[in-house]
Amino acid sequence: MSPRPHLGSVDIVKHRSRVANLPVRMAAGAFILNSGLTKLKAEKETAERLHGFATGTYPFLENLPPEQFAKLLAVAEVGLGGALLMPVVVGDGLAGLGLTAFAGGLLGLYAKTPGMRQEGSVRPTKDGTAIAKDSWLAGMGLALMASSLTSRRLSRLERKVRNGKGKKERARAKEARAAA
Repeated sequence: MSPRPHLGSVDIVKHRSRVANLPVRMAAGAFILNSGLTKLKAEKETAERLHGFATGTYPFLENLPPEQFAKLLAVAEVGLGGALLMPVVVGDGLAGLGLTAFAGGLLGLYAKTPGMRQEGSVRPTKDGTAIAKDSWLAGMGLALMASSLTSRRLSRLERKVRNGKGKKERARAKEARAAA
């Protein structure tokens, strides 16, 4: 009989998520999901403000109508937030990749929008602090991806150890049969 896996073990959630990552996923997921749900109800003025801010950094978005941009952003946030909140369905690696990409887009706004950073520095101005804090989301995403990679490697190592023990036991049994 195999030993019962401990809570937080890769075996418990079939390589999807580690219990230790749940607080990170829940915090980021709830925040992003709420933001997306709020944007789904965005009025025309809010959509125009969001669109205007984004097109300053990402000019390819200029061809997209503001209302459509706000809806697409909202759907993306709802999807990402939901993915983060469903750790058994969406693994840490994929959720972390999505969160890192999303945070990268936000940090691009911070880096390229005038007035967000102090002159000649990466330190935020008062206006830039709201976006600079999204660096935490990037850190969370990178941590989820690193955890996923580490979990996979540990899982492979555990399998190798188990298979190695099985081979040794079979070899001993074969030797014992041969000696008998």
